[in-house]
Amino acid sequence: MDIYQQPDTSYVENSVKEIAKYAHEGMLVVLESTTYPGTTEEIIKPILESRGLIAGETVFIAYSPERVDPGNKKFKIKNTPKVVGGVTKNCTKVASALYSNVLDGDVFEVSSPAVAEMEKIFENTFRHINIALVNELAIICNKMGIDVWEVIDAAKTKPYGFMAFYPGPGLGGHCIPIDPFYLTWKAREYNYHTKFIELAGEINNSMPEYVINRVMQILNDEGKALRGSKVIVLGVAYKKDIDDVRESPVLKIVELLEKHGASYLVVDPHVVSFRACNRVIETVELTKSMLNNADLVLLTTDHSDFDYEMIARESKIIFDTRNAFKGVPTPNRYEKL
Repeated sequence: MDIYQQPDTSYVENSVKEIAKYAHEGMLVVLESTTYPGTTEEIIKPILESRGLIAGETVFIAYSPERVDPGNKKFKIKNTPKVVGGVTKNCTKVASALYSNVLDGDVFEVSSPAVAEMEKIFENTFRHINIALVNELAIICNKMGIDVWEVIDAAKTKPYGFMAFYPGPGLGGHCIPIDPFYLTWKAREYNYHTKFIELAGEINNSMPEYVINRVMQILNDEGKALRGSKVIVLGVAYKKDIDDVRESPVLKIVELLEKHGASYLVVDPHVVSFRACNRVIETVELTKSMLNNADLVLLTTDHSDFDYEMIARESKIIFDTRNAFKGVPTPNRYEKL
C-alpha cells in the first residue's frame, strides 16, 4: 500500500515478468501474497499468456493465500489448512496436488482465485474489525471504571456465539493494519464505500494517541507533566515473543513521547534496534536502577522474557496495555488499558 492506501502491485508484476522469461509448458505459478480480489486473473494470467501459454492447458495459475501466525507454537506453515483457487479447474487440481504432497494440513479448493483472494482479506478484516470493537470497548470501560479484561474473561465463558479479542496499544504487523484496505480500494471500482472497515481503521489507528493521553493523565495525577518525565517503554515488536516491528503501534507511541518532550528508553529482548523519529533507536537492557528512576513504566508488548514480578516490585507506576501483570502483585499505582 502507498501513503494513499492504494495497492502497490509492482512487486507482483515484476516477479511474474521475471518468471515469464523462463516460462515453459507444464509450469505451475501460484500467488500467495495477500491482495485484492482479481489480482491473479487481471495481472498474472495476462503476463503469462503473453508468452503464448494457455491457462489450464500449458500453464497452471492459482492463488493460495499465505497463512502465517508469528509466534504460534501450534500452527506452523506445514500443518495449517490451505485454501487454493485456480484460474481453471485444472489449475486448481494441479496446485492442490502440490500442496497436498508437501503439507500436512488439509487443502480446501474454491471455485476461483478471486474467492481465495477475498477469503484471505476476510480473515484479516475479521480480526481488524473485532480488534477495533474491543479497543473501543476498552475506552468506554475505562471511562466507566470497569475492567475490560474482566469483562472479556466473563464473556468468553459462553461456549457459543462469542470469540475473545483483546485490546492493545494499536495494530501492527504487515497484514492486519493493511490488508483490509485492499478491499476498500477495490470496492470503489464498484461504487461502494466500505464504511465498517474504514471506521475500524480509524479506531485502531487512534490507539497510540489514546495510550499517550492516558500516560499524560496518570502523570498529571501525580503532579507531573509528560515533558521531562522518564518513561520506560517495554516492548517495540507488534506482538509478543517475536522480533517484527513492521507497522508496530509502538513506533507511533515513541514518536509521540518524543514530540511531547518525554525522556524515554525502549526495552525489547527480541529487538536490537528499530527506526522511528527519522533515526535508528537502540533498545537497552532493563535494570532495577532504570525502573527505580523511571516516573512511569509503559508495557506495550507482553514478551514472555520480561520478569514481571521484578518490574512490578521496582516500579513506581505501571501502565499496562496488555494485561501482562495479571496475577502479579503490582505497585500502588497500576493502570490497565
